[in-house]
Amino acid sequence: QVQLVESGGGLVQPGGSLNLSCTASISRSFFNNSAVGWHRQAPGKQRELVAAIITAGEVLYGDSVEGRFTISRDNDKSTVYLQMNGLKPEDTAVYYCNLYLPYVDRDYWGQGTQVTVSS
Repeated sequence: QVQLVESGGGLVQPGGSLNLSCTASISRSFFNNSAVGWHRQAPGKQRELVAAIITAGEVLYGDSVEGRFTISRDNDKSTVYLQMNGLKPEDTAVYYCNLYLPYVDRDYWGQGTQVTVSS
């Protein structure tokens, strides 16, 4: 069973920054061949894509975060990061790490970390 452990959430003022991290309990070789991403869900709203790195190197961003957030991965540490700059109150949500293993066609999710942007 793959486990994803997230960290880095918290309370930040508008315009501030946070860096989320998510470490997967799988080998580097399996992690290297996975797609990884971050999603978020605000109260009363559907879960939405924030950013993702597809195995072929393609990077996707949600329209509302492009230019402010940056996703990256460290395959040696089986870890994916989300650097969030220029945070806005509307970025407040629970952020979930996601990992997709193509050879078993299965998605895995972290437990979520709360990000609150407020003055």
